[in-house]
Amino acid sequence: MADASTGTTGEVKRLSDDQLSQILALMKDADTTELKVTVPHSERQSVMKALDMDPLDAQIREVYFLDTPDLALDRQGVVVRARRVQAVGDDTVVKLRPVVPAELSPKLRELRDFGVEVDAMPGGFVCSASYKGKLAEPTVKAAANGELPLGKLFSKGQRAFFADHAPGMSLDELSILGPITVFKLKWRPKELGRKMVAELWNYPDGSRIVELSTKCVPSEAFQVAAETRAYLHGRGLDTNGDQQTKTRTALEYYSTQLQGAG
Repeated sequence: MADASTGTTGEVKRLSDDQLSQILALMKDADTTELKVTVPHSERQSVMKALDMDPLDAQIREVYFLDTPDLALDRQGVVVRARRVQAVGDDTVVKLRPVVPAELSPKLRELRDFGVEVDAMPGGFVCSASYKGKLAEPTVKAAANGELPLGKLFSKGQRAFFADHAPGMSLDELSILGPITVFKLKWRPKELGRKMVAELWNYPDGSRIVELSTKCVPSEAFQVAAETRAYLHGRGLDTNGDQQTKTRTALEYYSTQLQGAG
């Protein structure tokens, strides 16, 4: 999954020596690594059958991104998200990417709600820093409906982190990009011996993204990537197709809608 990029003809290309050096340096100081691959939505049913997934086990999520209509935050590498999760509650995150882990504040790295992760998929990788927050009450829907200032969804620490990386901008003044309905399914294949996650993102225009992923500690990333790739290929799944990113697709869709309505 993480050890290859794909050309236009579908052939597998190994990461260059420079790319390998970069990802190794990032993983050395990261907390976790998440290996991802997206598959065409047209193959959703065959994927579920091949991987023996039960759709009734899926958890429903509602995801909102916050940005300006022209995606000013995105251009600065800042992602702000609020989420409603079935039977779990509401949560938020302020994310910065790309980052170099060694350059982050040691005080931030010590926080329980702060983490650094390397996300890798065929064709590339990125290292991100996430400041997460768990809401005591389910208030995301109220904020999305304009009944509560958006800034109230975030902790003092999250707001400070946002201010450091988005100077001159206010959480309360951001536009709501969403919601997007997501179905998340976790399962543990016997052949793989580790947990995998499948997410189906449903966009308002009818398009969908199916993403398969697994997490591991950075020191095991290459071994886990090889094992996971072999497992998926053994089940007849092609991991060499064009890759899509969930956040990028959502931001671009809603940015177009907001600017068209302006």
